[in-house]
Amino acid sequence: MNILIVGSGGREHAFALKLKESSKCGTLYLAPGNPGTESLGVNTNIKVDDFDSIEKLIIQNNIKIVLVGPEVPLVKGIKDKLTANPLLKDLIVVGPDKKGAQLEGSKDFSKMFMLKYGIPTASYKTFNQKSISSGIEYVSKHSLPVVLKADGLAAGKGVIIAETNEEAVAALKEMISDKKFGESSAKVVVEQFLKGIEVSVFALCDGEGYLLLPEAKDYKRIGEKDTGLNTGGMGAVSPVPFADEVFMKKVKERIIEPTITGLKSEGIEYTGFIFFGLISVQGDPFVIEYNARMGDPETEAVIPRIKSDLVDIFLALGVKQLDKFKLEVDKRTATTVVLVSGGYPEEFEKGFKISGVEKVEDALVYHSGTTFKNGDLTNSGGRVFAVTGFGNNIQEALKATNRAAETITWNKKYFRKDIGLDLC
Repeated sequence: MNILIVGSGGREHAFALKLKESSKCGTLYLAPGNPGTESLGVNTNIKVDDFDSIEKLIIQNNIKIVLVGPEVPLVKGIKDKLTANPLLKDLIVVGPDKKGAQLEGSKDFSKMFMLKYGIPTASYKTFNQKSISSGIEYVSKHSLPVVLKADGLAAGKGVIIAETNEEAVAALKEMISDKKFGESSAKVVVEQFLKGIEVSVFALCDGEGYLLLPEAKDYKRIGEKDTGLNTGGMGAVSPVPFADEVFMKKVKERIIEPTITGLKSEGIEYTGFIFFGLISVQGDPFVIEYNARMGDPETEAVIPRIKSDLVDIFLALGVKQLDKFKLEVDKRTATTVVLVSGGYPEEFEKGFKISGVEKVEDALVYHSGTTFKNGDLTNSGGRVFAVTGFGNNIQEALKATNRAAETITWNKKYFRKDIGLDLC
Protein backbone atom coordinates (compact mmCIF):
# COMPACT_ATOMS: atom_id res chain seq x y z
CA MET A 1 0.00 0.00 0.00
CA ASN A 2 1.10 3.55 -0.69
CA ILE A 3 2.14 5.67 2.30
CA LEU A 4 2.76 9.40 2.81
CA ILE A 5 5.11 10.93 5.37
CA VAL A 6 4.60 14.63 6.07
CA GLY A 7 7.86 16.35 7.06
CA SER A 8 11.47 16.89 6.03
CA GLY A 9 13.78 16.15 8.95
CA GLY A 10 15.78 13.35 10.51
CA ARG A 11 12.67 12.06 12.24
CA GLU A 12 10.91 11.61 8.89
CA HIS A 13 14.00 10.01 7.33
CA ALA A 14 14.08 7.49 10.20
CA PHE A 15 10.41 6.63 9.67
CA ALA A 16 10.94 6.33 5.90
CA LEU A 17 13.82 3.88 6.32
CA LYS A 18 11.82 1.73 8.76
CA LEU A 19 8.65 1.74 6.61
CA LYS A 20 10.60 0.67 3.53
CA GLU A 21 11.68 -2.49 5.40
CA SER A 22 8.06 -3.68 5.22
CA SER A 23 6.89 -5.87 2.33
CA LYS A 24 3.50 -4.15 2.73
CA CYS A 25 4.91 -0.71 1.87
CA GLY A 26 4.27 0.18 -1.75
CA THR A 27 5.33 3.60 -3.01
CA LEU A 28 6.44 5.94 -0.25
CA TYR A 29 5.68 9.63 -0.75
CA LEU A 30 7.16 12.48 1.26
CA ALA A 31 5.94 16.05 1.65
CA PRO A 32 8.48 17.43 1.14
CA GLY A 33 11.21 14.95 2.22
CA ASN A 34 14.95 15.62 2.04
CA PRO A 35 18.05 14.41 0.12
CA GLY A 36 18.26 11.36 2.39
CA THR A 37 14.74 10.19 1.55
CA GLU A 38 15.15 10.53 -2.24
CA SER A 39 16.37 6.94 -2.57
CA LEU A 40 13.50 5.62 -0.44
CA GLY A 41 10.49 7.20 -2.08
CA VAL A 42 9.06 10.14 -3.99
CA ASN A 43 9.95 13.55 -2.60
CA THR A 44 7.41 16.24 -3.47
CA ASN A 45 7.60 20.01 -3.49
CA ILE A 46 4.74 20.28 -0.98
CA LYS A 47 5.02 22.19 2.31
CA VAL A 48 3.85 20.51 5.51
CA ASP A 49 0.96 22.97 5.96
CA ASP A 50 -0.22 23.00 2.33
CA PHE A 51 -3.23 20.84 3.17
CA ASP A 52 -4.96 21.23 -0.21
CA SER A 53 -1.93 19.90 -2.09
CA ILE A 54 -1.46 17.09 0.44
CA GLU A 55 -5.11 16.07 0.06
CA LYS A 56 -4.79 16.07 -3.73
CA LEU A 57 -1.60 13.97 -3.56
CA ILE A 58 -3.34 11.38 -1.36
CA ILE A 59 -6.34 11.02 -3.67
CA GLN A 60 -4.33 10.94 -6.90
CA ASN A 61 -1.91 8.27 -5.61
CA ASN A 62 -4.31 6.05 -3.67
CA ILE A 63 -2.43 6.62 -0.41
CA LYS A 64 -3.76 4.55 2.51
CA ILE A 65 -1.64 5.72 5.46
CA VAL A 66 -0.46 9.25 6.32
CA LEU A 67 2.17 9.73 9.01
CA VAL A 68 2.47 13.33 10.18
CA GLY A 69 5.96 14.02 11.55
CA PRO A 70 6.12 17.64 12.79
CA GLU A 71 3.82 19.49 15.18
CA VAL A 72 2.80 22.49 13.05
CA PRO A 73 0.47 20.67 10.62
CA LEU A 74 -1.10 18.76 13.53
CA VAL A 75 -1.82 21.92 15.52
CA LYS A 76 -3.18 23.57 12.36
CA GLY A 77 -5.60 20.67 11.84
CA ILE A 78 -4.28 18.48 9.02
CA LYS A 79 -6.21 15.46 10.29
CA ASP A 80 -9.47 17.43 10.51
CA LYS A 81 -9.01 18.55 6.90
CA LEU A 82 -8.28 15.07 5.55
CA THR A 83 -10.93 13.15 7.47
CA ALA A 84 -13.62 15.66 6.43
CA ASN A 85 -13.27 14.44 2.83
CA PRO A 86 -15.67 11.50 2.15
CA LEU A 87 -13.20 10.15 -0.41
CA LEU A 88 -10.71 9.60 2.42
CA LYS A 89 -13.00 7.92 4.95
CA ASP A 90 -10.75 4.83 5.12
CA LEU A 91 -7.48 6.78 5.36
CA ILE A 92 -5.34 5.99 8.42
CA VAL A 93 -3.87 9.23 9.74
CA VAL A 94 -1.08 8.73 12.29
CA GLY A 95 -1.48 11.98 14.18
CA PRO A 96 -4.20 13.57 16.34
CA ASP A 97 -6.85 16.07 15.26
CA LYS A 98 -6.64 19.75 16.13
CA LYS A 99 -8.33 19.26 19.49
CA GLY A 100 -5.95 16.45 20.50
CA ALA A 101 -2.90 18.38 19.27
CA GLN A 102 -3.66 21.05 21.90
CA LEU A 103 -1.69 18.81 24.25
CA GLU A 104 1.34 20.29 22.52
CA GLY A 105 -0.13 23.40 20.92
CA SER A 106 -1.18 25.00 24.21
CA LYS A 107 0.84 24.68 27.41
CA ASP A 108 -2.11 26.19 29.32
CA PHE A 109 -4.49 23.53 27.93
CA SER A 110 -2.09 20.70 28.79
CA LYS A 111 -1.54 21.97 32.36
CA MET A 112 -5.30 22.32 32.94
CA PHE A 113 -5.76 18.82 31.50
CA MET A 114 -3.16 17.34 33.86
CA LEU A 115 -4.66 19.12 36.85
CA LYS A 116 -8.17 17.90 35.95
CA TYR A 117 -7.12 14.27 35.60
CA GLY A 118 -4.67 14.11 38.49
CA ILE A 119 -1.55 13.65 36.37
CA PRO A 120 1.61 14.62 38.31
CA THR A 121 3.19 17.83 37.06
CA ALA A 122 4.75 21.02 38.44
CA SER A 123 2.44 23.58 40.05
CA TYR A 124 1.71 26.56 37.77
CA LYS A 125 -0.22 29.73 36.97
CA THR A 126 -0.97 31.30 33.58
CA PHE A 127 -0.83 35.02 32.77
CA ASN A 128 -1.62 37.26 29.78
CA GLN A 129 -1.58 40.98 29.01
CA LYS A 130 -4.68 41.61 31.14
CA SER A 131 -3.19 39.84 34.15
CA ILE A 132 0.44 40.86 33.67
CA SER A 133 0.54 43.01 36.83
CA SER A 134 -0.55 39.98 38.88
CA GLY A 135 2.03 37.93 36.99
CA ILE A 136 4.82 40.36 37.83
CA GLU A 137 3.87 40.23 41.51
CA TYR A 138 3.71 36.41 41.34
CA VAL A 139 7.13 35.85 39.75
CA SER A 140 8.80 38.54 41.88
CA LYS A 141 8.09 36.38 44.95
CA HIS A 142 8.33 32.91 43.37
CA SER A 143 10.81 30.34 44.64
CA LEU A 144 13.89 29.97 42.43
CA PRO A 145 14.65 28.95 39.82
CA VAL A 146 11.30 29.54 38.10
CA VAL A 147 10.21 28.32 34.67
CA LEU A 148 8.38 30.52 32.13
CA LYS A 149 6.85 28.86 29.06
CA ALA A 150 5.20 30.42 26.01
CA ASP A 151 1.72 28.93 25.73
CA GLY A 152 1.91 28.19 21.98
CA LEU A 153 4.42 26.61 19.63
CA ALA A 154 7.81 28.34 19.63
CA ALA A 155 10.03 25.85 17.76
CA GLY A 156 11.44 24.51 21.02
CA LYS A 157 12.68 27.95 22.09
CA GLY A 158 9.75 29.17 24.21
CA VAL A 159 11.07 28.13 27.63
CA ILE A 160 13.05 30.38 29.99
CA ILE A 161 14.47 29.21 33.32
CA ALA A 162 14.98 32.32 35.43
CA GLU A 163 17.59 32.12 38.19
CA THR A 164 16.55 35.40 39.88
CA ASN A 165 13.20 37.08 40.50
CA GLU A 166 14.38 40.14 38.55
CA GLU A 167 15.20 37.93 35.57
CA ALA A 168 11.75 36.31 35.84
CA VAL A 169 9.99 39.70 35.85
CA ALA A 170 11.98 40.88 32.82
CA ALA A 171 11.29 37.61 30.97
CA LEU A 172 7.56 37.79 31.66
CA LYS A 173 7.37 41.36 30.34
CA GLU A 174 9.46 40.48 27.31
CA MET A 175 7.34 37.44 26.47
CA ILE A 176 3.89 39.00 26.95
CA SER A 177 4.25 42.74 26.31
CA ASP A 178 7.14 42.67 23.82
CA LYS A 179 5.82 39.50 22.13
CA LYS A 180 9.21 37.78 22.21
CA PHE A 181 7.66 34.65 20.69
CA GLY A 182 4.88 36.44 18.79
CA GLU A 183 1.35 35.22 19.49
CA SER A 184 2.80 32.07 21.06
CA SER A 185 3.66 34.06 24.18
CA ALA A 186 0.41 36.02 24.38
CA LYS A 187 -0.16 33.69 27.33
CA VAL A 188 2.71 32.53 29.55
CA VAL A 189 2.70 29.55 31.90
CA VAL A 190 4.79 30.15 35.04
CA GLU A 191 5.86 26.85 36.54
CA GLN A 192 7.59 25.42 39.61
CA PHE A 193 11.10 24.17 38.78
CA LEU A 194 11.49 20.43 39.29
CA LYS A 195 14.95 19.03 39.99
CA GLY A 196 15.68 15.56 38.65
CA ILE A 197 16.66 13.65 35.53
CA GLU A 198 14.65 13.75 32.33
CA VAL A 199 13.40 10.90 30.15
CA SER A 200 11.18 10.78 27.06
CA VAL A 201 8.44 8.14 26.93
CA PHE A 202 6.39 7.43 23.79
CA ALA A 203 2.98 5.86 23.30
CA LEU A 204 1.16 5.25 20.03
CA CYS A 205 -2.59 5.63 20.61
CA ASP A 206 -5.56 4.44 18.53
CA GLY A 207 -8.40 6.26 20.33
CA GLU A 208 -9.02 3.34 22.68
CA GLY A 209 -5.76 1.71 23.78
CA TYR A 210 -2.07 2.32 23.27
CA LEU A 211 1.24 0.70 22.40
CA LEU A 212 4.23 1.63 24.55
CA LEU A 213 7.42 2.23 22.54
CA PRO A 214 11.04 2.18 23.77
CA GLU A 215 11.96 5.18 25.90
CA ALA A 216 14.86 7.58 25.26
CA LYS A 217 16.80 10.41 26.84
CA ASP A 218 17.71 13.41 24.73
CA TYR A 219 20.36 16.08 25.20
CA LYS A 220 19.42 19.70 24.54
CA ARG A 221 22.53 21.70 25.46
CA ILE A 222 25.06 22.57 22.75
CA GLY A 223 28.10 21.89 24.94
CA GLU A 224 29.47 18.71 26.45
CA LYS A 225 28.48 17.92 30.05
CA ASP A 226 25.22 19.78 29.31
CA THR A 227 26.66 23.28 29.08
CA GLY A 228 25.79 26.24 26.87
CA LEU A 229 22.64 27.18 24.99
CA ASN A 230 19.60 25.00 24.45
CA THR A 231 19.16 23.48 20.98
CA GLY A 232 16.58 21.41 19.16
CA GLY A 233 18.51 18.36 20.39
CA MET A 234 22.15 17.25 20.18
CA GLY A 235 21.64 13.54 20.65
CA ALA A 236 19.69 10.75 22.34
CA VAL A 237 20.12 7.33 23.89
CA SER A 238 17.73 4.36 24.14
CA PRO A 239 17.07 2.44 26.35
CA VAL A 240 17.49 4.57 29.48
CA PRO A 241 19.05 2.63 32.40
CA PHE A 242 17.06 4.28 35.21
CA ALA A 243 13.72 3.75 33.42
CA ASP A 244 13.44 0.28 34.91
CA GLU A 245 10.34 -1.86 35.47
CA VAL A 246 9.45 -0.12 38.75
CA PHE A 247 9.74 3.37 37.27
CA MET A 248 7.83 2.46 34.08
CA LYS A 249 5.00 0.90 36.16
CA LYS A 250 4.59 4.31 37.83
CA VAL A 251 4.66 6.01 34.42
CA LYS A 252 1.91 3.75 33.06
CA GLU A 253 -0.34 3.95 36.12
CA ARG A 254 0.12 7.61 37.05
CA ILE A 255 0.65 9.24 33.65
CA ILE A 256 -0.07 7.26 30.48
CA GLU A 257 -3.32 5.58 31.50
CA PRO A 258 -4.86 8.71 33.12
CA THR A 259 -3.90 10.66 29.97
CA ILE A 260 -5.68 8.14 27.71
CA THR A 261 -8.72 8.13 30.03
CA GLY A 262 -8.72 11.92 30.15
CA LEU A 263 -8.64 12.26 26.38
CA LYS A 264 -11.63 9.92 26.05
CA SER A 265 -13.49 11.88 28.75
CA GLU A 266 -12.83 15.09 26.80
CA GLY A 267 -14.36 13.48 23.69
CA ILE A 268 -10.99 13.40 21.92
CA GLU A 269 -10.38 10.33 19.75
CA TYR A 270 -6.60 10.56 19.83
CA THR A 271 -4.89 8.53 17.09
CA GLY A 272 -1.17 9.09 16.93
CA PHE A 273 1.94 9.43 19.02
CA ILE A 274 2.07 11.05 22.44
CA PHE A 275 5.51 12.11 23.60
CA PHE A 276 5.62 12.31 27.40
CA GLY A 277 8.47 14.61 28.41
CA LEU A 278 9.06 13.39 31.96
CA ILE A 279 11.34 14.15 34.86
CA SER A 280 12.19 11.61 37.53
CA VAL A 281 12.19 13.34 40.93
CA GLN A 282 13.63 10.86 43.46
CA GLY A 283 12.19 8.00 41.42
CA ASP A 284 8.73 9.51 40.88
CA PRO A 285 7.74 10.63 37.35
CA PHE A 286 6.29 14.09 36.64
CA VAL A 287 5.18 15.46 33.27
CA ILE A 288 7.20 18.43 32.00
CA GLU A 289 5.37 18.55 28.67
CA TYR A 290 3.35 16.62 26.14
CA ASN A 291 4.17 16.53 22.44
CA ALA A 292 1.61 15.37 19.89
CA ARG A 293 4.26 13.56 17.79
CA MET A 294 7.57 11.76 18.10
CA GLY A 295 10.61 13.77 19.15
CA ASP A 296 13.69 14.56 17.12
CA PRO A 297 16.40 13.24 17.68
CA GLU A 298 14.72 10.63 19.93
CA THR A 299 12.98 9.06 16.92
CA GLU A 300 16.37 8.30 15.38
CA ALA A 301 17.30 6.27 18.49
CA VAL A 302 13.90 4.67 19.18
CA ILE A 303 12.56 3.65 15.75
CA PRO A 304 15.67 1.66 14.67
CA ARG A 305 15.26 -0.46 17.82
CA ILE A 306 11.76 -1.58 16.78
CA LYS A 307 11.98 -4.97 15.08
CA SER A 308 8.24 -5.27 14.37
CA ASP A 309 6.82 -4.25 10.99
CA LEU A 310 5.89 -0.55 11.25
CA VAL A 311 3.15 -0.89 8.63
CA ASP A 312 1.56 -3.66 10.73
CA ILE A 313 1.64 -1.33 13.73
CA PHE A 314 -0.14 1.44 11.80
CA LEU A 315 -2.71 -1.05 10.46
CA ALA A 316 -3.39 -2.15 14.06
CA LEU A 317 -3.92 1.52 14.93
CA GLY A 318 -6.47 1.76 12.11
CA VAL A 319 -8.62 -1.01 13.62
CA LYS A 320 -8.02 0.00 17.26
CA GLN A 321 -6.03 -3.12 18.15
CA LEU A 322 -2.80 -1.54 19.42
CA ASP A 323 -3.26 -2.86 22.95
CA LYS A 324 -3.07 -6.41 21.52
CA PHE A 325 0.05 -5.80 19.40
CA LYS A 326 3.17 -7.63 20.58
CA LEU A 327 6.05 -5.24 19.97
CA GLU A 328 9.47 -6.74 19.24
CA VAL A 329 12.39 -4.56 20.33
CA ASP A 330 16.13 -4.85 19.74
CA LYS A 331 17.73 -5.24 23.16
CA ARG A 332 20.89 -3.41 22.06
CA THR A 333 21.56 0.19 23.02
CA ALA A 334 21.21 2.88 20.37
CA THR A 335 23.02 6.21 20.67
CA THR A 336 22.22 9.08 18.33
CA VAL A 337 24.57 12.02 17.81
CA VAL A 338 23.49 15.16 15.95
CA LEU A 339 25.99 16.87 13.65
CA VAL A 340 25.39 20.61 13.50
CA SER A 341 26.62 23.65 11.60
CA GLY A 342 29.27 25.64 13.47
CA GLY A 343 27.67 28.50 15.42
CA TYR A 344 24.34 26.73 15.92
CA PRO A 345 21.98 27.41 17.75
CA GLU A 346 22.91 31.01 16.96
CA GLU A 347 24.09 32.31 13.57
CA PHE A 348 25.70 29.72 11.30
CA GLU A 349 26.90 29.50 7.71
CA LYS A 350 25.15 27.36 5.07
CA GLY A 351 26.24 25.96 1.73
CA PHE A 352 29.39 24.06 2.72
CA LYS A 353 30.07 20.91 0.69
CA ILE A 354 29.58 17.69 2.68
CA SER A 355 31.66 14.56 2.13
CA GLY A 356 32.04 11.13 3.68
CA VAL A 357 28.39 10.10 4.07
CA GLU A 358 28.86 7.14 1.74
CA LYS A 359 31.88 5.97 3.79
CA VAL A 360 29.92 5.46 7.01
CA GLU A 361 29.82 1.83 8.15
CA ASP A 362 28.03 0.16 11.06
CA ALA A 363 25.79 3.17 11.72
CA LEU A 364 22.65 4.79 10.32
CA VAL A 365 22.81 8.31 8.88
CA TYR A 366 19.67 10.47 8.83
CA HIS A 367 19.50 13.77 6.95
CA SER A 368 18.05 16.73 8.85
CA GLY A 369 19.37 19.93 7.25
CA THR A 370 20.91 19.11 3.87
CA THR A 371 20.27 20.16 0.29
CA PHE A 372 21.86 19.80 -3.13
CA LYS A 373 23.64 22.89 -4.47
CA ASN A 374 25.21 22.70 -7.94
CA GLY A 375 25.16 18.93 -7.65
CA ASP A 376 26.92 18.87 -4.28
CA LEU A 377 25.35 17.85 -0.97
CA THR A 378 25.59 20.89 1.34
CA ASN A 379 24.45 21.95 4.82
CA SER A 380 21.23 23.96 4.78
CA GLY A 381 20.22 23.99 8.45
CA GLY A 382 21.52 24.13 12.01
CA ARG A 383 21.06 20.43 12.66
CA VAL A 384 22.45 18.67 9.58
CA PHE A 385 22.59 14.92 10.33
CA ALA A 386 21.63 12.48 13.05
CA VAL A 387 23.91 9.44 13.25
CA THR A 388 22.83 6.32 15.15
CA GLY A 389 25.09 3.48 16.23
CA PHE A 390 24.46 0.33 18.28
CA GLY A 391 26.20 -1.64 20.97
CA ASN A 392 25.69 -3.90 23.97
CA ASN A 393 25.98 -0.85 26.24
CA ILE A 394 26.13 2.94 25.97
CA GLN A 395 29.91 3.15 25.70
CA GLU A 396 30.06 0.55 22.92
CA ALA A 397 27.21 2.17 20.99
CA LEU A 398 28.68 5.66 21.38
CA LYS A 399 32.06 4.50 20.10
CA ALA A 400 30.40 3.30 16.86
CA THR A 401 28.30 6.46 16.59
CA ASN A 402 31.18 8.86 17.14
CA ARG A 403 33.34 6.97 14.65
CA ALA A 404 30.63 7.43 12.02
CA ALA A 405 30.17 11.09 13.01
CA GLU A 406 33.90 11.72 12.45
CA THR A 407 33.65 10.23 8.95
CA ILE A 408 31.19 12.87 7.72
CA THR A 409 32.90 16.22 7.14
CA TRP A 410 32.21 19.81 6.13
CA ASN A 411 33.59 23.17 7.12
CA LYS A 412 32.84 24.11 10.78
CA LYS A 413 31.01 20.86 11.60
CA TYR A 414 30.42 20.25 15.32
CA PHE A 415 28.99 17.45 17.45
CA ARG A 416 28.98 16.38 21.09
CA LYS A 417 31.07 13.32 21.90
CA ASP A 418 29.56 12.60 25.33
CA ILE A 419 25.95 11.64 24.55
CA GLY A 420 24.71 9.15 27.15
CA LEU A 421 27.89 9.01 29.21
CA ASP A 422 26.15 10.66 32.19
CA LEU A 423 24.02 7.50 32.46
CA CYS A 424 26.98 5.13 32.71
